[in-house]
Amino acid sequence: MAQPELVIFDCDGVLIDSEVISARMLVTELAGYGVDIDLAYVARHFLGRSYPVVLQQIRDEFGVLLPDGFEADYRHRLLSAFREELRIMPGVREVIGALGVGYALATSSSPARLAQSLALVGLENTFKGRITTAAEVSRGKPAPDLFLRSAQKACVPPERCLVIEDSLAGVRAGRAAGMEVWRFTGGSHLAGIDLAVPPDARPDRAFASFAEFFHLAPELRRDVGGNG
Repeated sequence: MAQPELVIFDCDGVLIDSEVISARMLVTELAGYGVDIDLAYVARHFLGRSYPVVLQQIRDEFGVLLPDGFEADYRHRLLSAFREELRIMPGVREVIGALGVGYALATSSSPARLAQSLALVGLENTFKGRITTAAEVSRGKPAPDLFLRSAQKACVPPERCLVIEDSLAGVRAGRAAGMEVWRFTGGSHLAGIDLAVPPDARPDRAFASFAEFFHLAPELRRDVGGNG
């Protein structure tokens, strides 16, 4: 593929180690409504998806219609947990600081949750003016809309974009957008989980630590290969 001109980062599970907190809390909250799932189920079905899609999955598979206040209560408790536990992924800040190409963030999170999450780990200024959320598109992952919108805003053609994702839905979305896709597997939520993937969700590369990033693509580092 052509050398990327834009690196598009997913947020949860890539930039911040948030998915294990969200998944653990969601499993506990749903158990109170008779929905019995585990972290592996969350990883397979919910990662990378917007909240309405998660609710629909619960309705379709378990026949459970959660009360109107469930989302607000869950988000309130989740933010409290984030304040105590949320951490930036090791090496992320260093990689972004050394990039010799453009970068952006594209996420299924709501704008409000994203702003809170980035502020908690000190990344709010890093991505100022570079953010695309699911609120800007009609279809969430695995549809390509989110990543295509991010590329459009940066004025970079899809074939010159590199997507960094952790979820199968996100990998599918990046592939559907015609972009190169790397899967990051270093988040705590993927520890001990079978990382085998179906053919339609195979990334171009997979890596478990941001310390590997420039070993995989040294040309993306500033002042290497004419960048920066």
